[in-house]
Amino acid sequence: MPQITIGGLSFRYLLEGPEGAPVVAFSNSLGATLEMWDALLPALGGRYRTLRYDTRGHGGSETSDAPTEIATLAQDLSGLLDALGLGRAHLVGLSLGGMTVQALASADPARPLSATLMATAASMPSAQTWNERAETVRAQGTAAVVEATLGRWFTAEFSQRAPETVQAIRDHFLACDPAGYAVCCGAIGRMDLRPALAAITAPTLVIAGRDDPSTPPAMAQEICDGIAQAELVVLPRAAHLLAVERAEAAGGYLRAFLDRNTSGG
Repeated sequence: MPQITIGGLSFRYLLEGPEGAPVVAFSNSLGATLEMWDALLPALGGRYRTLRYDTRGHGGSETSDAPTEIATLAQDLSGLLDALGLGRAHLVGLSLGGMTVQALASADPARPLSATLMATAASMPSAQTWNERAETVRAQGTAAVVEATLGRWFTAEFSQRAPETVQAIRDHFLACDPAGYAVCCGAIGRMDLRPALAAITAPTLVIAGRDDPSTPPAMAQEICDGIAQAELVVLPRAAHLLAVERAEAAGGYLRAFLDRNTSGG
């Protein structure tokens, strides 16, 4: 899979779809990889050019083991778009990826054609909780938190119905670089994007999982309240990793939203 250097770090990415089509850039969850979007992409019907990448310290992307902010992750995404000559794009992120998109869309309002924020939040206290998780992973690896994480990511019904899908996500989580995971935990713990939400001017879709214990619908509503052009969808039978568990439904809402906000759509 291709690699590209942004800010001195090598990032793994995958650019697919028809040249000249509107670009949709996807940013992954903490502990996941670009493969987390596999099941959702068919809903776009080949109409868009899709860019997926591994967040720094995840999958095949390098990390810097130093304090990192959500703004840094936003700069990574912006730098990737620039390096590939893609310019403006529809931005889609889930959880940590959704925080990355919020940060980029507020810092550079002209960059996104639209923003889709899935299972995410503008603030996730407390810093102490995230620091403790980071310390645990540094000492014991991501295996120390994988069971608790997957319990939040998927409903019990989905875990029983699709064990192979859950196992693939587990494998990627276990392979996550402990330092990369830890520095992103620190970024989330220090994050407060709420004052910046008003700067987001792009049309915004916020999708929450009704059964998500990590970023429940109330957090999604808080984001919508802060953005002028925001709409909220709450998916039933969906926990945190809703782009996997409810890929067809989430993809359908995304496709409709993109079509409404694309010239000629």
